[in-house]
Amino acid sequence: MKTIYKGLKLDSFVPAQRKKLEAKLDKLAKVVDGREEREIHIVVTTERHIHQTEITVNIRDHVLVCTGSSPDLLASVSSAIDKLEKQVRKLRAKFRDTRRGPENSLKIKTVEVEVEQTAPKTEEAEPDQPQVFRVNHRANQKPLTLEEAMLAFEDGRNYIIYRDAETDRLSVLLRRRDGHFDLVEA
Repeated sequence: MKTIYKGLKLDSFVPAQRKKLEAKLDKLAKVVDGREEREIHIVVTTERHIHQTEITVNIRDHVLVCTGSSPDLLASVSSAIDKLEKQVRKLRAKFRDTRRGPENSLKIKTVEVEVEQTAPKTEEAEPDQPQVFRVNHRANQKPLTLEEAMLAFEDGRNYIIYRDAETDRLSVLLRRRDGHFDLVEA
């Protein structure tokens, strides 16, 4: 990251303070710099013993501007860098959340049912005791038609719970022992 200072001389900092400032800027550079090196402008002005710092950086066609003010010069610069770091993380999260990976493509997916076992798993459990399985019906699932739900019986399950595309209600499709299906609509 290329840093351009205006109104600030690095000689005004004690070496320990300069090291602290450079460490913060290096941390910010890891977040800001992607495939290309960016320019960051740091402008410091002083009015009535109060130092005001303004930091400007361009990221992905967005201009991020942060200000900090304090009677101490290092505190002013540090607060502006902290604010800029928060803005950069928020912007990165915004771009990261809107992108979709290959798992979220538009191909037809089979309905995956999340199953939790409420009975504790122990080797001493008797095989005669019935076990309760909870199904997460709030999972983000694509509504299916009856034909699509019948095609989703690939993994050997005896039932499938899905949201009907036509009525937008939960439905349960059960496979009977004779190979036919039973449909339970909510």
